[in-house]
Amino acid sequence: MISEAERTVDLGAPYDLPRSLGVLQRGHADPAVRVDRGVFEGGPRGAPGAGAWLSLRVPSADRGDAGGSSGRAVLRFDQLDVSRVRARVAADSEDASAAALNRAPLVLGAADDWTCLELLLDALGDRVSTALATVRRRHPGVRLPAAGALFDQLINVTLEQKVTHEQARHGWRSLLRRHGDAPAADWAQGAALPVPEWLRMPLTAAQLRAVPSWEWHRLWVQPPLSKTIQQIARRASAVHRLGAETPVETDAVNQLAETLAGIPGVGVWTAAETLQRSHGAADLPAVGDYHLAHFVGEAMTGTRTDDAGMVELLEPYRPHRQRIVRLLKLSGFQHQRMGPKLTSEDHRSR
Repeated sequence: MISEAERTVDLGAPYDLPRSLGVLQRGHADPAVRVDRGVFEGGPRGAPGAGAWLSLRVPSADRGDAGGSSGRAVLRFDQLDVSRVRARVAADSEDASAAALNRAPLVLGAADDWTCLELLLDALGDRVSTALATVRRRHPGVRLPAAGALFDQLINVTLEQKVTHEQARHGWRSLLRRHGDAPAADWAQGAALPVPEWLRMPLTAAQLRAVPSWEWHRLWVQPPLSKTIQQIARRASAVHRLGAETPVETDAVNQLAETLAGIPGVGVWTAAETLQRSHGAADLPAVGDYHLAHFVGEAMTGTRTDDAGMVELLEPYRPHRQRIVRLLKLSGFQHQRMGPKLTSEDHRSR
């Protein structure tokens, strides 16, 4: 039986759906997340006409995903006007439908409040902070989404460890296309929501464990990564318990990052990237990223830096360090490497 439901989420301010949810899409052909940009105006007028598809699994309350028992749900978002987004869901049970619909505001970033950062930028008043405040005023509708599905996000990010974007996108895309469930085929006769044929569900732990070793090689997934994925799959119940709630307090999210980093093969970078997507982590920059420290250093000072230098540059903005990284990426700096550079000032003694 297909269960469907609908609600309208009012973000209470201009909302930029494409730029907010676009960070969840892994490549232009992601089989699990796809953003329709519409006219993509953003800014103070929001982005009416934009939309997005999102597939997610809802673990059963009693067994998690240890035995492969989970509900399947598909969310469709459509931005109606400046601040309102319609969320529709189709799922294979009423429980999965209700859980997905309850998740919808968090996916959109409804719990992500930038007010304190905006006040901090104004209070600091240096050149970097002033420039970042200007970027925020140009993009007031950008939120950090909290998509949930901690297990799925962890698998996705693991595929991105120490490989090129092309390899990571290929691995995720091929894994879902070859081994993921296709809701459109299963629900063709029952769902009013027109689920697209390309959409696939993330794999359960049982499905991941069933993928043979030679198939991982065919998927362009290196042996260390497939080994880590199997480690995570064996710990699926524990991961689902960790993801059962979505804490918004910085300390709680940081503690969760430390717990995830304790899984063999995961590490600090993977934990941060995962929680940025699953929990909308506002203060977890991806330390250990191959490019990020260079980018942050060059954008803020005109000179590349390493991870320690990036952490030092971002320290005055704690507990909003990932929001600062997001603003730097929204600034367009990566397209102006030879242009004027932002200059950082040290506020640690203030």
